[in-house]
Amino acid sequence: MKDFLNFRNQDNSMLKRLVLLFMLLPLTLAAQVNVMLSVHVPNKTEDSLFVAGNFNDWNPKSKAFNLKRKDDSTYVISLNLPKEIHEFKITRGSWETVECQINGKPIANRTLNLNVDTNMDLRVASWSDHFKQVKEVYHFGDHVHIVDSAFFIPQLNKHRQVWIYLPKGYAKSKKKYPVIYMHDGQNLFHANPPRADEWAVDSVVDSLIREGSKEMIIVGINHGEKDRLKEYNPWDSQYGKGEGKEYVSFLVETLKPFIDSKYRTLKDAKNTSIAGSSMGGLISMYAIAAHPKVFGSAGIFSPAFWLAPNIYTELNEKLVALKNSKIFFVAGDKEGPAMVRDMKKVHDLLNPDGDNKNVVLLEKADGKHTEWFWHREFVQFYQFIAR
Repeated sequence: MKDFLNFRNQDNSMLKRLVLLFMLLPLTLAAQVNVMLSVHVPNKTEDSLFVAGNFNDWNPKSKAFNLKRKDDSTYVISLNLPKEIHEFKITRGSWETVECQINGKPIANRTLNLNVDTNMDLRVASWSDHFKQVKEVYHFGDHVHIVDSAFFIPQLNKHRQVWIYLPKGYAKSKKKYPVIYMHDGQNLFHANPPRADEWAVDSVVDSLIREGSKEMIIVGINHGEKDRLKEYNPWDSQYGKGEGKEYVSFLVETLKPFIDSKYRTLKDAKNTSIAGSSMGGLISMYAIAAHPKVFGSAGIFSPAFWLAPNIYTELNEKLVALKNSKIFFVAGDKEGPAMVRDMKKVHDLLNPDGDNKNVVLLEKADGKHTEWFWHREFVQFYQFIAR
């Protein structure tokens, strides 16, 4: 007993943390519910079926979300998910083979509003690849350009399309501009005909500039489709070997020098930002932590920190280097308690007493893991880095 009392006096804070952990554990477990999905398909298929949703970063072929064949037309899966609203679709392993309406048109995301254990029985009408898909031809504003449809990434031995938005006054001026580097370039700019999954940052920035905001250049880099979950993660995960460190090296060592040489940019960190959502939020956080002398600010939208717990250690080692960085965090309550909790954990590492006005966190009650939400919140991010 005496030894125990001595230990308690020496390390009482550790005991308190352990007690708190065990007190919170039942609450954490209680926040999860069991979901049994039964999926009926119209015809026998030899392909595997998967659930892709906002709970697995919309990965169309995640092994952890692979349904089991019950018979030729029925597949089942048991999931353990947080109590919240989830969106998902059924795929046969890719977005080219996603479920669709019986006439071949896309279906809206399926939803699960979870409060209690749930059994859900659903039917797939047909599959997208069973229909001839008419490739939509999109047109973009005359100040949104493709830098290169196959820009070489030497660090990964891959090619990727790179976009650039130039303010409407760029051609008539000789001044230099700040630059925002953004991921998921396929979804960044407003297209005609309009798309449901676009940020439309060019429309946002055009409007802000008309209202007197600072003009900036935006560079968008397309994601790697099936490799997105690896390219935007600096560390290995259940989705494969992480390639995020090489991807960020590409931004710093290859792409930024190219953009700075071809366009009139302000090259210093104060005028260079990086931003993205979900996995793009994760890799943006890593990028500014790894290269605070290159990126002076970052937009962290709905970050997928759950897939890379090493980010906490990384940030602990870089707190001093990040003391002058401007970092904008935002997520929505409808993305689930884990999303907001993990984001707050990172925010609190960087701004423990809440006094640092260069590190801000927004939690929006109506926020969902979708482009319309990030489109809306991009306004405040832009104004934050512009001031």
